[in-house]
Amino acid sequence: MRDVTPTSAPLTVVFLHAHPDDEASQTAGTMRMLADAGHRVVVVYATNGDHGFCPDDLAPGETLVDRRRSEAEASARVTGTQAVHWLGYADSGMTGWEQNGAETSFHGADTLEAARALAGVLDAEGADVLVTYDWHGGYGHPDHIKAHRVAHAAVELAARRPRLLEASMNRDAVRRAFEEARAAGMPGMDPDAPMDDGNPLGTPEAELHWHVDVRPVLDVKRRALECHASQVSDVGMMLALPEEAFGAWLGHEHYAEPGRAPGMVSAPWWE
Repeated sequence: MRDVTPTSAPLTVVFLHAHPDDEASQTAGTMRMLADAGHRVVVVYATNGDHGFCPDDLAPGETLVDRRRSEAEASARVTGTQAVHWLGYADSGMTGWEQNGAETSFHGADTLEAARALAGVLDAEGADVLVTYDWHGGYGHPDHIKAHRVAHAAVELAARRPRLLEASMNRDAVRRAFEEARAAGMPGMDPDAPMDDGNPLGTPEAELHWHVDVRPVLDVKRRALECHASQVSDVGMMLALPEEAFGAWLGHEHYAEPGRAPGMVSAPWWE
């Protein structure tokens, strides 16, 4: 049990994620640290993740959506999340997939309509902070980009405008790790290569505002990923990383804060 003394009045922090399992890889450390400090953590999933990997062990009558919802609830228990909400859209798949144009896809949804639904959650929860993705969703996934747009619109619609932060990857830090791995003859991810939408990965360090070191709760991040065991392609790849590499790649969470003066601070943004 970590002994954490609250450093400020309790906040309600809402995280908007595109799919169940996104919270585990991108913000699980921050979520657990917030919960440990006495803050209320809420997650909203835009989609049900129905175009993820379908496991072979579904029970009779169980659907992939059922499984992914139960995995999300299990992850919430690990991260200290106190409420889980679903906007109810379908997973849009990657850029250019046929699913992008499906009638119920999040990518094709009316932005204002989705923003009103999210604003309703923000008002019901009394949100002080909303966390979403950067302008291109970190790596260009259509649902992540949509989440960014919907979050920005929802903040304007909410009865009490919450503070807005954007989770992203530190492109410069990933580049340094990639170069070190390449020098050692190991594979790695080149952050400057085109991602799903043709843009490089994440955000340059000069455009980020907050660096949260989540290595003290790295065990939580691993357990949150393990909750999404059905997704063997992405989650399985992360869980297969050696311990040192897992900490290097997933032990740091970064955020941009629109309107804040330039300069990245290595500290929890809620203190």
